[in-house]
Amino acid sequence: MLDDSFFKKVEKKTKVDKNTIVSLAEKLQKGNMKDEATLSEVIDTLSKMTGRKVNKEFKEKIIKKVVNEDVPNNVDKMF
Repeated sequence: MLDDSFFKKVEKKTKVDKNTIVSLAEKLQKGNMKDEATLSEVIDTLSKMTGRKVNKEFKEKIIKKVVNEDVPNNVDKMF
């Protein structure tokens, strides 16, 4: 389980609060992490919330990495 310091780092960097992060995580848990439509929706939501535009090519690259399980095991190191 992630502790509050992780969420504080993410919030400081992205301006996305803990409740929103947890809500998106629950959506991913209920959905299929291999489902490209779910991943696309989450990426679009995060893009809007953070004000960072994600072009189609980059979004497809992110989805491909997640579907192929080519993501870091320790996500807190990403921030």
